[in-house]
Amino acid sequence: MSTSTMVPELCRLTAVDAVAALERGEVSPVELIDAAAARIEAVEPHINALPTRCLERARDHARRLASQARPTEGPWLGGLPVSIKDLNPVAGVRTTFGSPIYADNVPARSDILVERLERHGGIVVAKSNTPEFGAGASTFNEVFGKTRNPWNTAKSVAGSSGGAAASVASGEVWLAHGSDLGGSLRTPASFNAVVGLRPSPGRVPHGPRPQAFTGLPVEGPIARNVADVALFLDAICGLDREDPLSFDRPATSFLDAVRERRAPLRVGFSPDLGILPVASEVRSICAAAAARFADTGASVDDACPDFSEAIDAFQVLRASLFAAGHAGHLRDHRDKLKPEVIWNIEKGLALTAAEIGAAEAARSRLYHSTAAFFADHDVLACPTAIVAPFDVDVRYVEEVEGHRFDNYVHWIGITFAVTLTGCPSVSIPAGFTADGLPVGIQLVGPPRGEARLLAAAACLEDVLGIAPRLPIDPHGPDGRNLLVP
Repeated sequence: MSTSTMVPELCRLTAVDAVAALERGEVSPVELIDAAAARIEAVEPHINALPTRCLERARDHARRLASQARPTEGPWLGGLPVSIKDLNPVAGVRTTFGSPIYADNVPARSDILVERLERHGGIVVAKSNTPEFGAGASTFNEVFGKTRNPWNTAKSVAGSSGGAAASVASGEVWLAHGSDLGGSLRTPASFNAVVGLRPSPGRVPHGPRPQAFTGLPVEGPIARNVADVALFLDAICGLDREDPLSFDRPATSFLDAVRERRAPLRVGFSPDLGILPVASEVRSICAAAAARFADTGASVDDACPDFSEAIDAFQVLRASLFAAGHAGHLRDHRDKLKPEVIWNIEKGLALTAAEIGAAEAARSRLYHSTAAFFADHDVLACPTAIVAPFDVDVRYVEEVEGHRFDNYVHWIGITFAVTLTGCPSVSIPAGFTADGLPVGIQLVGPPRGEARLLAAAACLEDVLGIAPRLPIDPHGPDGRNLLVP
């Protein structure tokens, strides 16, 4: 059978099944790369998720794979194609950070996450689109333009890992790397009906970076189901001497934890974390999904940590990060920065030490409240996003249920509030609106509790039954399959 004949079949495989097929010799890495290339060629004109491809580099890597030593710890991916977000360098591949400032940047060295992934047999085939410097929860930039949602190409994919989520949902790749500061893995997962995990800080090493000791931004996996996310996490987690926050991988793999399906005993559900308005349809879908934990044997109540100080604290800490990381860009390239980035940097530069200290103290109080919650709960559940996917031409959500937001990140508070806890959190598909748009539910686990969290997520995924709908062909606003002539 020719590769072109095999493309639809191969692209429908889960990552776990594709790796198993590679291990059995039923398919080769080059055949998977060719299948991904064909799918990308068909899908990209409609969604613009993977604007930079490196297929010859991928094929060269595949040819070297047979002689590559397998890692002594963690899984062997066997040549599985993946995409890397355009915020992380890949050696010899154009890496723009979504900014005109770096439109022609080609790094000599990869991020240590990419190096780790390649040592475990992953093959990079493309870079996924992201907003400028990952700033903003809708994926567009002045280098590559906007990414469109495969469920409805008139809608946003969210951000900042929007290209990554769309590339997985549409079957261009089996796994996609993303990153998350305020919700950049989780919100796109919600908007694209995929699974996106924000791991604990230090779980996945990255860098080397100038701000090596900050635990707010993390790297993580995006996939079509929880088992695939666990496989990817197994391949990229662990201690690395170049990341001072990194720590050892667990003795039991995350994929094994998922396969064991240890169900949670007690789940707390909040429709809004007590801090944000949530569109009524989204609220109803997530409440119904959370109630299905009862089918796994769990009790569900309305307990929740105290997030009342989270919005202001995160805004301060985020702005401080932007000032530290981008003050030079503002000084030297102000004319090339989008207005939202300029606002965030200037907000950070205007902060006082007292304001930053107060934000850190508020974050500590939230952590202690969260630790108390997990003393008698296994999972916290809430909506991943307060709205369903919105118009692709809208830069950010300005109003929900009559409440107006005063800046471009406020509307993702339901994810960035969880960021402050340092706890792992995952978005899985919860259902669809009456218009057929995806809605995700965010599940939060105890500190460094990815294994328990992913097992609980897999249990809920089983009863909701949405994962088998992926991958999908891109559909237009009228519901028409855009790949069918």
